Amino acid sequence: MSLQIPHRDKSNGTTGTTKAVILVGGSSRGTRFRPLSLDVPKPLFDVAGHPIIWHCLTAIDKVPSIQEVYLIGYYEESVFRDFIKDSSIEFPNLSIKYLREYQALGTAGGLYHFRDAILKGRPERLFVLNSDVCCSFPLNEMLKLSQEKDAEAVILGTRVSEDAASNFGCIVSDSHTRRVLHYVEKPESHISNLINCGVYLFSTDAIFPSIRSAIKRRTDRPSRLVSYPSSDNLESSFMIDDDDDESRQNEVIRLEQDILSDMADSKQFFVYETKDFWRQIKTAGSAIPANALYLQKAWQSGSKELAAPAANIIPPVYIHPTATVHPTAKLGPNVSIGPRVTIGAGARVKESIVLEDSEIKHDACVLYSIIGWNSRVGAWARVEGTPTPVTSHTTSIIKNGVKVQAITILGKECSVGDEIRVQNCICLPFKELKRDVANEVIM
Repeated sequence: MSLQIPHRDKSNGTTGTTKAVILVGGSSRGTRFRPLSLDVPKPLFDVAGHPIIWHCLTAIDKVPSIQEVYLIGYYEESVFRDFIKDSSIEFPNLSIKYLREYQALGTAGGLYHFRDAILKGRPERLFVLNSDVCCSFPLNEMLKLSQEKDAEAVILGTRVSEDAASNFGCIVSDSHTRRVLHYVEKPESHISNLINCGVYLFSTDAIFPSIRSAIKRRTDRPSRLVSYPSSDNLESSFMIDDDDDESRQNEVIRLEQDILSDMADSKQFFVYETKDFWRQIKTAGSAIPANALYLQKAWQSGSKELAAPAANIIPPVYIHPTATVHPTAKLGPNVSIGPRVTIGAGARVKESIVLEDSEIKHDACVLYSIIGWNSRVGAWARVEGTPTPVTSHTTSIIKNGVKVQAITILGKECSVGDEIRVQNCICLPFKELKRDVANEVIM
């Protein structure tokens, strides 16, 4: 169904206000970020020294026409309270509010549920960002394209390898006009290697009627199987009971599956293709490549937060001011050291995240790993993962015919004994490792 939206009169040359929504999802059966999500919600997990959603806010803050940001999800309100309080001080030009769904409504259902709040003050455009993506968020460039084309929608796209493309939403576009001709979510056969980055800019005149049309189609043709992700990162599907409230079922509407392909039938849907970095942060292990990308961006932009290069600091490296690092320890590249971490003499840390209150003892080696909160790595121990290609969009590898996580992850309060080697393992919280382990999930 094509959207027939009247074009706004641009003769006065004024640009209306823009608002932003960050889709933060919620706790669900989605387990791919475990064991880290057992202790902190994924959007608040620290990557390159800051929560994942802080990177979204930093980009939003650079768009002059945005004054209001909504986080939409179904975590308890208390989860984001401190983050919003801190961010309101750090980003004084932004009003940041959390809107809690009463259930998972889908990426578009949540927008529609809170449409009155979003449309208050009559914003002309709406940015929608999935919180679980890592990129440079070229929002001003998307806004410029939207204004040039008088677009109803602009999607951020990037190129990936042909074999990876089918894991994402695929975009077919006119290379000259950049208009989106066709959109398919996770196609079964190859249609394009230009994929959806999970960042959108909609005209408010277009997106809400489009969601309303999708809800009407759902009501006319109700299905019994409903997927429930509020952000694309939640994988669960649930059967709807026949006696369940059908109107609630009809509110589970997803941008990716229910809206975008329909919008491609409209003449005013465009793609802004980023040549910069992009990664999804789906699994716990994918925090490591995301950490590297954000640190490299901070290094290129001359961030004062990063440690100065030295004989034992190979940039980029982030060290929290409260951490204690022995001068003979060697760190980097692509390392984040959290609050109150202690790193002993002669230790080596590379391509890793070390979370707050952890200790890495003297002469230990930590490579391609995440060391959980309050964990201990013993003297001369080795905790290591396996490097994956920069172009890869997965952190899984095949070892002895079995798929294992390439990044080693120690959950909260784990302990690795002196001289113990841990390789390609995921270790759940509160475990003590007294023997060498490889390619295992330690329950």
